[in-house]
Amino acid sequence: MTDWRIVRHRAPEGALDAGALARRPTATVVGGGIAGLCAATGLAERGVRVVVVEQHDYLGGRVGAWSGSLPGGSRVSMSRGFHAFFRQYYNLRQLLRRADPALSRLRGLRDYPLVDARGRWESFRGLPRTPPWNALAFALRSPTFGIRDLAHVDVRAAAELVGVSVPRIYERLDHLDAESYLRRINFPDAARHLAFEVFSRSFFAEPSRMSAAELATMFHLYFLGSSEGLVFDVPDAAFDVALWSPLRKHLLALGVEFRTGTRVASVENLGEQGFRVHDSSGRSDRTDAAVLATDVRGLREIVGASPGLGTPSWRDSVQSLRSAPAFLVHRLWLSRPVAPDRPAFLATAGRPPLDNVSVLDRYEREAQSWARRNGGSVVELHAYATERDESVPARLRARLHEVYPEAESADVVGEIALWNDDCPLPGVGDFARRPRVRTPHGGLVLAGDGIRIDLPVALMERAAATGWHAANHLLARWGLAGHPLYTVPTRGRSAPLRALAGLVR
Repeated sequence: MTDWRIVRHRAPEGALDAGALARRPTATVVGGGIAGLCAATGLAERGVRVVVVEQHDYLGGRVGAWSGSLPGGSRVSMSRGFHAFFRQYYNLRQLLRRADPALSRLRGLRDYPLVDARGRWESFRGLPRTPPWNALAFALRSPTFGIRDLAHVDVRAAAELVGVSVPRIYERLDHLDAESYLRRINFPDAARHLAFEVFSRSFFAEPSRMSAAELATMFHLYFLGSSEGLVFDVPDAAFDVALWSPLRKHLLALGVEFRTGTRVASVENLGEQGFRVHDSSGRSDRTDAAVLATDVRGLREIVGASPGLGTPSWRDSVQSLRSAPAFLVHRLWLSRPVAPDRPAFLATAGRPPLDNVSVLDRYEREAQSWARRNGGSVVELHAYATERDESVPARLRARLHEVYPEAESADVVGEIALWNDDCPLPGVGDFARRPRVRTPHGGLVLAGDGIRIDLPVALMERAAATGWHAANHLLARWGLAGHPLYTVPTRGRSAPLRALAGLVR
């Protein structure tokens, strides 16, 4: 939180502990991912009795981790893939600080280069931290974008990028797909693929299916809206070890009850008496309030099985939520190390189906330990927005050999391939109909990265922000103090650029 332009969004005022109330309220949080854990933390720290119900046996949701086995029976750590913890993820970091005040379990990566099909590399290392000089320096030293290309840029279309205002940007661009918008700006093809589409695919969607407003908001969050820098941190150990086990211990000390390996089937509206939560084991518990912090598919299923919840229009908005296409995380345990100068994370363009390569033994303790014992390396390959096909893992390995040729001579000691299709789709025209944190019931709130919140946040940070906001809404109902949210500026931080954008629109 080094940016002097950071925005503090005020929290509800009230009592600091529910012990001041006539009766201590109860809340059930459905989902133990980032959104659910933020909501549970916000409520428990004010003395609310909280139960977290999570369908998996581990916490963290899509940022969870668990143990797997390689041939021969050796145990290894596994997860759903690499995640970047950017410095401007203020609300996520506020959660992690509960168990690690100094964030000592996060370590910075010096760079995360990008490489295209012709072998041209982009780097974020050594860039200025202050906008707009960060983006300008990136463009000027780019091998795919030259000074002469500036003359061909559609200034009117590009003005939306420098004059972002959230949520107004969604009114202006949500009807347009990201690919069409980038073509309208008229960036050179190579620059468009390397500097924009790599990031758009991190939303697990093809640019042709992604909202241009989401892309512009992302550009604001990571480039022109923040002076935290363009580098990020990663946990120094598996997610469960570095993040969620310490946080779980913190929440247990606050009285939070965890029910893992349990799926919520439906939520019954009891009117003034709150809600009754029914789970797959047949258990049924009454609660004063409920936070639905599941993925979009889980939310659709719960609401569909709960006819007493909401209004017809609200239920329609929930059912309209869409999941992004499938993606593959393919982790390889190799008999030989990759070259020592390989970065911990490399993004790729023009090499389908490969989107990025992570070398886990550069930063994760469990992978480092395995690599030392076996003289090898642990490498992870991602394929976003791809068709489920049994040929994809082999094609990913072939692409790995293109960018890291030394890996071709290594034997694959073990491999785990995980297909998933449960990320929200930031689709064209979806923003206006996306359900908000608040629902037609005062005691029922939603949270997650698929839920609407009118702040400049994305991905894990959107999950965290909606989780804190969900807790704040419930705390305000009970007269309890909430927790402030923090974001980059909600509009372009440069007054001259905002003025120029207004003139050319």
